Amino acid sequence: MVEANPAIARVKARARLLHQRARAREPDALARLRRHPALAEPDDVDAIQRKHCLDVIARELGFRGWQHASRVLSERPEERDLGTLLYPSACSGFTNHWFASHAPARAHLLARGGYLLGYKTHAFIVTPRYIEALGLDPDDPDWDAIARDWLRPEAPGGRARLYAKLIARRPRER
Repeated sequence: MVEANPAIARVKARARLLHQRARAREPDALARLRRHPALAEPDDVDAIQRKHCLDVIARELGFRGWQHASRVLSERPEERDLGTLLYPSACSGFTNHWFASHAPARAHLLARGGYLLGYKTHAFIVTPRYIEALGLDPDDPDWDAIARDWLRPEAPGGRARLYAKLIARRPRER
C-alpha cells in the first residue's frame, strides 16, 4: 500500500473544511472564495465546488493554484517553480544568501552550512533562526533525511513530511 502524501492530504483537508464553511454561509469562508476568479457569485453556495476551495487554499499558501500546488507537493521533478510558501512575509526581515539556480546554492550549502530552500525558481540559504520563524524545527530529523536541500532532497518523503508540517503551522487565511 502506497502512503498518501501528507502535504497534499493537509491541503485537501483544508479545502474540505472551507467548502463546508462556505455551504454553511460563513462570512469568512465566502470572503475567501470571492478572491477566486472563476466564481462570479461566490455567495451562491451551490456554484462553489471543491476545486474552487482547493484553488483558494493553494493560492493562500503561495502557489498559483491547485494544479501548481499538486505538482510541487507531489515532488514532480519537472516543476521548478516552488511558489512562495517557503518565503512568507513574516520572514522577509532575514538576510539570506540568494542564488539563481541550485548548483551554486548547493556549493554554498556544502561549504558553509545552513538550509537550502526555494522561492519560485530561485534558491536561497537560511539559518536555523529562519527555519524557526518559518514554523519548523531546525533539528527535525527530516532535515537530515533531505540533507538540508529542499530543492534536491536525498529522501523526497522527508520533504513531503516537512511540507505537511509547514502547512499545518500556517494560518488558514492571509
